[in-house]
Amino acid sequence: MEQVAEREQDHKERPHSVPVTVNERPVLLPERTVTGLEIKQEAIAQGVPIKLDFVLQQELPNGQHKVIGDQDEIKAHPGEKFTAIEDDDNS
Repeated sequence: MEQVAEREQDHKERPHSVPVTVNERPVLLPERTVTGLEIKQEAIAQGVPIKLDFVLQQELPNGQHKVIGDQDEIKAHPGEKFTAIEDDDNS
């Protein structure tokens, strides 16, 4: 609970921050416009057990997933969900 209170306080101090989830864990993004790499960096800094080389996907309202590359810039919306999974490309 203390960690949630700290995040809420942090959100109040950073009015442009956007609350999202990465792998079902809450993450506050520092700005609305972010890259895939920035989302993963913020998630890692906030305790989500992923790595920078994981593949980031945005969960779309229709149940589909869209891959967000490290350099891809998106406008994040409060409540959006992302998943980050290990890249299994063995080629």
